[in-house]
Amino acid sequence: MRDDNPVIIVDSLSLWNSKGPVPEGDYVTPIGKADVKRRGTDATVVAIGSMVHRALDAAEHLSADGIELEVVDLRSISPLDHDTILESVAKTHRLVIAHDAVKPFGFGAEIAAMVAEDAFEHLAAPIKRVAAPFAPVPFSPSLEQAYFPQADAIEAAVRSVLRRG
Repeated sequence: MRDDNPVIIVDSLSLWNSKGPVPEGDYVTPIGKADVKRRGTDATVVAIGSMVHRALDAAEHLSADGIELEVVDLRSISPLDHDTILESVAKTHRLVIAHDAVKPFGFGAEIAAMVAEDAFEHLAAPIKRVAAPFAPVPFSPSLEQAYFPQADAIEAAVRSVLRRG
């Protein structure tokens, strides 16, 4: 971490065994700058951590039905990239927020509030949050699978906001 200020990193255990391309040489991911992982026009999914992969899976499945999702990977929640989120919502007019933290009092509520305050006129449907239930995280892998939202939950939320628009 290259920052002169205190930094807290919270990672997802489910990503520890994941594999993917790593840029050559010295590479820095900017703090506070989201990455649009997939461009789309029908709805925006704002996600972080393991939910990014699940949102991309949902986007692939929905594209078979002609639904094009824009998937925004926050990469950090503080600072939060307001501009990228608001630009995407202004384009798609629909927002689904996906995170594996609990839904009540989770940071998805802050994102929803920010969009409601700063981009309400762009929304064609209510904002949906896809998150874990307000309960202790189970230890069993099969129970974790049921506890953490999967791609099908994101897909259902997207279909819901498309019906409401």
